[in-house]
Amino acid sequence: MKGKFITFEGGEGVGKTTQLAMIKEYLKAQGADAVFLREPGGNAISEKIRSVILDTENSAMTGMCEALLYSAARAQLVEAVIRPALCEGKIVVCDRFTDSTFAYQGVARGLGADKIALLNSLACGDIVPDLTVFLDLPPKLAFARKGGADKDDRLEQEGIEFHNRVYEGYKQAAKLYSDRIVSVDCSRDAQSVHDEIVRIIIQRGILR
Repeated sequence: MKGKFITFEGGEGVGKTTQLAMIKEYLKAQGADAVFLREPGGNAISEKIRSVILDTENSAMTGMCEALLYSAARAQLVEAVIRPALCEGKIVVCDRFTDSTFAYQGVARGLGADKIALLNSLACGDIVPDLTVFLDLPPKLAFARKGGADKDDRLEQEGIEFHNRVYEGYKQAAKLYSDRIVSVDCSRDAQSVHDEIVRIIIQRGILR
């Protein structure tokens, strides 16, 4: 692939939206040809799947059903958007990707690493991020900062113990995939976090 693939990961309320907006402005200023996506979503079909996943009326959804829906949305996004953009030499930046499934469904839902690895392999093929930025902030601090859980988001409405397991899942992923996952302390102000992310992107050779 001629392009580069960056993913942003982290629990609810860690500041992904802010950091993605700042990195978008930075890449634009650098003249980079970049595509910004979110998961689940990023195209019409995957966005429809997203609405099913997050719908609070679907509280009876099982962990495996949830994982399969995420994988279906991802498979569509990879083939419809990510792979073509990378082949064209673009920088692809995605809000969440395979590590979210590892943390949320593999660890927090208890499905296990092996099943998640299989699902991710089926959905993504040979598409793997060149760099994953893990925005590291414990759930208690993150929810306090965002003012509580979003009442219209089924996953945010899960209890604090669930989100603590998600956080531990991300910690595990960071150890397992230390070659591509870089943890960034998000307890600091947004500008300091952004400056560190920019340094990491440059160090990793994402921008030439």
